[in-house]
Order: sequence, then C-alpha cells, then structure tokens
Amino acid sequence: MLLRVDPDSSTGLADQIASQVRGALMSGRLQPGEKLPAARELAARLDVNMHTVLRAYSALRDEGLIELRRGRGAQVRSDVNLRRAEFEQQVKELIDAANHLGLSRDELIHHIDKVTT
Repeated sequence: MLLRVDPDSSTGLADQIASQVRGALMSGRLQPGEKLPAARELAARLDVNMHTVLRAYSALRDEGLIELRRGRGAQVRSDVNLRRAEFEQQVKELIDAANHLGLSRDELIHHIDKVTT
C-alpha cells in the first residue's frame, strides 16, 4: 500500500493517512483481514511521528474499519466488504437525492467539496 502525505496541506497528517487508508478500503485495494504496516514502519516511511500514524489508525478503528491489537498490529476488519456495500448504497441514495433536486454531477461534487473543506 502506497501512502503519501503533504506536510504543507491544511489537512492534518493523521487525517491524510486515515483518508488514504479509507480510500484503499473502499476501492478494494485493501482486503478484509489484510494487515496494515506497523505504525513505526509506516511512520518511518512517511517521515512522520509514530503517534501520528497511531492517531490515524485509532480513527479508522473508531469507524469500525480496522482492528488494533497490541502486539499484532492493525488489520482490516473481516466485515469491511459489508461496510463498503453499505457505503456504496449511501452514495447511490445521495446521487438519487441530487437527481431528484435537479443537481448536475458537477453541482453535487461542488456541494461535497464545500462540506469537506
């Protein structure tokens, strides 16, 4: 899994890491049961503090996407495919709602960008 962080971004480093792992999960690049890099290893690779990676992993755990086990590291939850399916259903519902309101794809993306920045 290739992750990158931008230290000049207004988005915090832990948020950048969590977002990229989340994206890998939703796209299927990370599979259920797959181990994530050890926090110390990923921190060294990204040139960030280990606690930054741990904050990202904790956020992903709190979202129910990964499991954290002392001594065993971080691992994608086995039910993440179900969560991906639920997410895709929610996206479809959002698109349907936007279509119902007469919003174009670009307008929908604009609204998404507005609430996420």
